[in-house]
Amino acid sequence: MTTRPGPTNSLTDVAGLRVGHASRRGDGWLTGTTVVLSPPGGAVAGVDVRGGGPGTRDTDLLDPRNMVERVHAVVLSGGSAFGLGSVDGVMGRLFDDGVGLPMGAPGEVVPIVPGAVVFDLGRGGDFATHPGPQLGEQAYDAATSDPVREGAVGAGTGSVAGGLKGAVGSASAVLDDGTTVAALVVVNALGSCVDPATGELYAVRFGLPGEFPPLTVPDPHELDAARQRAADLATPGGPRYGMATTIGVVATDLTLTKAQCAKVSGIAHDGMARGIRPTHTMFDGDTVFTLATGEREAPDPAAFHALLGAAGDCFTRAIGHALLSAETTATPAGTWRSYRDAFPSAFTAVTSTSVTTGE
Repeated sequence: MTTRPGPTNSLTDVAGLRVGHASRRGDGWLTGTTVVLSPPGGAVAGVDVRGGGPGTRDTDLLDPRNMVERVHAVVLSGGSAFGLGSVDGVMGRLFDDGVGLPMGAPGEVVPIVPGAVVFDLGRGGDFATHPGPQLGEQAYDAATSDPVREGAVGAGTGSVAGGLKGAVGSASAVLDDGTTVAALVVVNALGSCVDPATGELYAVRFGLPGEFPPLTVPDPHELDAARQRAADLATPGGPRYGMATTIGVVATDLTLTKAQCAKVSGIAHDGMARGIRPTHTMFDGDTVFTLATGEREAPDPAAFHALLGAAGDCFTRAIGHALLSAETTATPAGTWRSYRDAFPSAFTAVTSTSVTTGE
């Protein structure tokens, strides 16, 4: 099987999806909300929650044994459990637009909007700041089918990954039969995205040809400094020790059942584990949603198998894009260096080999 990225190498390569971000920075704030809007009529959805400390909303609806088949949006947010309030803003906007589960007369709808949150409380300096309905509304209003904006935006605004600055990342794949699958991830992990022995990003090893910039093994001095910073941040009893969570959305244009969507989410967690070590700890609330828009016919077993493999790879690659798009961030609560700033020597590509010989 051959795989190539979609036109934008992001979640919006799945036709009909829109993504919007809203962020707050400064005056004690460092957080945000991201919304993924389904096509008209919604999308079949599934979820897999594997972290030991999840913060979620309406995930029970996605159990294949339960009635509701389609969701109208998925919300990813900062703010820990407080951030689940951002879902209210998205639901309100959907209701105003007449989008939701029909309940009777025209306009009588209930938008179905599951969500999940990451822990970023206090990273802007004020522990009391967190997303609410207003940021949900702003993310909804900003939603577009344009290429997904990556970096410290939306739910990735205040994220941290293994002591480095986390972010939002995305990736897509088009399979031999024309199926599109894509992922969006908010990397805010207790574990590290960096190989402690070499300083290399785990996820970059799984990139498609030419997808990531040429990277070399970082200078050992940079690696030693990064290890020390990570150790300082991970000291038990230290500030916000162990408060993390990586969340995301996988999407495809295939027709899938809720059970199949849940299976795709499970395989996406495998992709997470390739890009972050460790994952699914008791301090992470790792959660992945899957949306199936139904634009293409249901897959046979072989095609579904191919979809699963590509979904996991997209999630891993999205983690790589998140770390490479992050920027160093400083607030009264601390400074979180980006991978680029922590390991500048990794970006010194080897363009030639010189040999010195004696005359």
